[in-house]
Amino acid sequence: MIDYRGFATRKLAAMAPKYLPFADVASVDVPLSRLLRLSLFQVTVGMALVMLVGTLNRVMIVELNVPATLVAVMLAIPLVFAPFRAFIGYKSDVHVSALGLRRIPYIWKGTLCQFGGFAIMPFALLVLSGYGEAHDAPRWVGLSAAALSFLLVGAGVHIVQTVGLALATDLVEESDQPKVVGLMYVMLLLGMVASALIYGMLLENYTPGRLVQVIQGSAVVTVALNLLAMWKQEARNRVRAQEMKVARPLEFKEAWNQLAQTEGMIRLLVVICLGTFGFGMADVLLEPYGGQALGMSIADTTKLTALFATGTLIGFGIASRLLSGETLPANLAMAGTSIGIPGFAAIIFASMGGGISSFLLGTFLVGLGAGLFGHATLTATMRSAPRERVGLALGAWGAAQATAAGIGVALAGIVRDIVVGLQGATGSAMETPYNTVFMIEVLSLLAAIVVIWPMARRVSKRIDVNNPNTKQVEAS
Repeated sequence: MIDYRGFATRKLAAMAPKYLPFADVASVDVPLSRLLRLSLFQVTVGMALVMLVGTLNRVMIVELNVPATLVAVMLAIPLVFAPFRAFIGYKSDVHVSALGLRRIPYIWKGTLCQFGGFAIMPFALLVLSGYGEAHDAPRWVGLSAAALSFLLVGAGVHIVQTVGLALATDLVEESDQPKVVGLMYVMLLLGMVASALIYGMLLENYTPGRLVQVIQGSAVVTVALNLLAMWKQEARNRVRAQEMKVARPLEFKEAWNQLAQTEGMIRLLVVICLGTFGFGMADVLLEPYGGQALGMSIADTTKLTALFATGTLIGFGIASRLLSGETLPANLAMAGTSIGIPGFAAIIFASMGGGISSFLLGTFLVGLGAGLFGHATLTATMRSAPRERVGLALGAWGAAQATAAGIGVALAGIVRDIVVGLQGATGSAMETPYNTVFMIEVLSLLAAIVVIWPMARRVSKRIDVNNPNTKQVEAS
């Protein structure tokens, strides 16, 4: 009798490394099914990001009539927690528990923060908007409750993502870390795309009651998926628990000073801030630019997110493949920023006669450059720290990346509005404020290249000394 189930399983396993991104990171000890299950925490992070930046951004302004300035402040509140990602990563490195678990307790704490924020959020928004009987509630109640809910969701996202990535790198060999990081971020993008489609379908016929149901449903799904992701992922180690109780772990200040003294670490963090700022400012302006400067429809501008995500996914795939070989992260990060510069040039040229095709090409190149840059800098940060400090290193990367991205998004809107106010431009002149922002992004990426250039050259020289063959090839 033919075992069709076993035959199908074997065929799927054979196809996975060829057709699924980063599937070759799987091993006998850590199969692909386990890694995909762990990556569900990135799906919940994607859900939260889409809910905050996408769905609630539109619902609060359009349906609930909340002032746009107040919405911007609410969306910026989660950034308050971003600088603490380094501390969270450090705490997960040195955490002492009876069972020797380090990462799982913090992922669970982050999950509870996400759940609590989603539980408070719908009613806080209704009070803030003054909908129905909520108009009698004091204004400060809605403001404080909404601020608390956004802060809790943001804190949960930062905790879960930082510690979850640390756990993922714990499970694989150092040579496979770039691949597992790429897999995790592919799942983040897929989670964002899927949740955006689901939220759009559920809220097509909007009512305040439906909004409450969707947000509360997101809270339940978040807990369920994160529990499934954590199940039997971290091995219990009582020996490590006893050792941690006896040995005094380094204080955060000491551990941070050691990491900061690592050669090139501060320069790398500066590069992360400059590059992320450069790529991040465009996040909130690409769709309005396409609509106002190029006359694109809502349906057309909505597809820009998919085009940008496609470029980012390709960038992750290329970076994962190259970084698993002999390519240096610093060189790949420089390549990513170099690709982003002509991408923004094409976007600017679109309003000067290049048309929509130039705009689409530029959007794809920016996504590709962002994927290469993000993966390369994250890999460089992980490799700069010893294995027992990978949580701290990932937290440092996340703190720099999230803070720079948030500041970039906020300044993009501010600069655009200032330029509009100064010029008083409308209609066909609306491309000028956007192009000003895009030029700032080009300058930021150029600054990132200048900062990382000595680092890439220094690493190259060290390789030449240790490998005469490499020196001969480069000299020729």
